[in-house]
Amino acid sequence: MKHAMAKRKNKIPIVKSSGNVFADLGLANPEEKQTKVRLAVAINHVIAERHLSQGRAARELGINQPKISALSRYRLEGFSVERLMHFLGRLGCEIEIVIRLRANSSSRKAARILVSAA
Repeated sequence: MKHAMAKRKNKIPIVKSSGNVFADLGLANPEEKQTKVRLAVAINHVIAERHLSQGRAARELGINQPKISALSRYRLEGFSVERLMHFLGRLGCEIEIVIRLRANSSSRKAARILVSAA
């Protein structure tokens, strides 16, 4: 019985991730989606670290509580990257954007956007 189960498991293909789950799922604008999620993670982390209620966080960010709820649940359709960066600034975070040429700048491949939190 164990042998039959082992054979069945081997038929499931394993595909290495590109590092962007949105690209792996074939979604539109995967770099933007990943950037928004990383910014939202940073925002939610600051809100949690400061023990802010949703109401207090909403006041500090200048938005209403339902938008904080959406942000905390990573429902980011109504938020632009710029707006999320603005929220981080209002929370007292510094944002650094680094622009550099790729090693192969003649490549037609889409440019990579990387967001990291310290």
